[in-house]
Amino acid sequence: MTLEMKGENAPLSPPPKPLLFILSGLSGAGKDTVLAGLRSSGSSLEFIVTVTTRPRRHNERDGVHYRFVSPDEFRKLVDRGELLEWAKVYGNWYGVPRGPVKKALEAGKDVIIKVDVQGAVTIKKLVPQAVFLFLAPPSLEELFRRLKARRTESAAELELRLKTAREELAKMPLFDYIVINRQGETARAVADIEAIITAEKCRVMPREMTL
Repeated sequence: MTLEMKGENAPLSPPPKPLLFILSGLSGAGKDTVLAGLRSSGSSLEFIVTVTTRPRRHNERDGVHYRFVSPDEFRKLVDRGELLEWAKVYGNWYGVPRGPVKKALEAGKDVIIKVDVQGAVTIKKLVPQAVFLFLAPPSLEELFRRLKARRTESAAELELRLKTAREELAKMPLFDYIVINRQGETARAVADIEAIITAEKCRVMPREMTL
């Protein structure tokens, strides 16, 4: 007697669905450095470039680190509904373009967006099924050293950033994962994020992205 199993060759799980990853965390935690590490590792993620009115720093490239626009251009993007979220941070406007995110997800690509904590809170309300990653240094003392080493803020601005960092730490429970970016160990933080992506792809109940 032969036991017949109908559909035994059918896959046990459907192909993984595209995911939206939100990389946020404290200013000075190294979000840009970690993103650069993900890019160089050959990640298949679609990297969305944030729009900002902030002046470009000497080591930044337009269209790579940010898309730099004037305040008037930024207002037009808001008025036309072209931003997924936007917020004013340290006197400058930042926003996430909606079109590239929607297009990439519809094409079946995983997407990663870098935003400040305020922006992550907003996106959490809009797309609660996104995967939220909180990037942080080992300690606030280490954060202060990094910010001071950048030499892009005055003493008053440094104090404001540390005050904001303490407030942002209180928002950590809204995130799904915390990734510690240790000094000189960016590869380790990148590996942690890649492990999170793999784990999310192995979920029994996959997340449903609705934008």
